Amino acid sequence: MPAQQKKVIFCVAGLLSFACALCIAAAIGTQLWIKGTILCKTGALLVNATGQELEKFIGEIQYGLFYGERVRQCGLGGRPFQFSFFPDLLKIIPASIHVSVILFCTVLIVFALIGTGFFMYNAFGNPYETLHGPVGLYLWSFISWSCGCLIMILFSSEVKIHHLSEKIANYKEGNFIFKTNSEQFANSFWIILVCSLVHFLNVLLIRLAGFDFPFSKSKDSETVTGAVDLMY
Repeated sequence: MPAQQKKVIFCVAGLLSFACALCIAAAIGTQLWIKGTILCKTGALLVNATGQELEKFIGEIQYGLFYGERVRQCGLGGRPFQFSFFPDLLKIIPASIHVSVILFCTVLIVFALIGTGFFMYNAFGNPYETLHGPVGLYLWSFISWSCGCLIMILFSSEVKIHHLSEKIANYKEGNFIFKTNSEQFANSFWIILVCSLVHFLNVLLIRLAGFDFPFSKSKDSETVTGAVDLMY
C-alpha cells in the first residue's frame, strides 16, 4: 500500500482512539448508565393496588458509576433522593466488581490515548519493527478492546446478577420493600460498546494498511524457511 494511504489510515485510527478516550472520560462522570423504575411492593400490597393504581407506587431510578438519583413513590407522591456510591453504598453493593469497572474504564482511557500517540507516530514518524511499530498498534488496540468487553461484562453482572438497582432502592428503607419493575442500560453504557467496536475496527485498519497480525507468518517467509531447510 502507498505510504500516503497508510498515513491516512493511521491518522483516522488515531483520531478514532482519541475520540473514544474523550467519550469514555465523559461517560464515567455521568449517571446515565442505568435507567429504570422501582415498585414499592409493600405499599402496593397494603392497598391491593392493581392496574393504574400501581402507577402511584412506581418510582424512577437512574445512576452511573459514582452517583445517581431516584424518585420514591409509595402512594403519597414522589420524593426525589440523591445517592452516592462512595462511601454510602459500599457496604451493600458488590464493591470489588464496581471498583473493577471503574479501574478498567481508567485503563481503557489510558490505552486509548497511548494508541492515539502510536498511531500518529506511525503516520508521521519512522517506527521500528517493535512496540513502536505495527506490533504495538495491535497490542494497544487489543488491550483497549479487551478492557471495553470486561467493563460491559462486569457492569452487566453487577446490575443483572447482583440486582444492583434493588439494593440501591432498599438502602435504609426499613419497613418498605422495593422491587425492580424495569431497567435498561442507558447512553453511557452503550458508549463503552461503541468504543470497543471502534478499537476492533482499528485492528482491521492496521491489517488494511498492509501489516500482518502478530505471530502470523507470511507465505514468503514460509517459502524461504522451507528452502533453507532443503539445503541442509
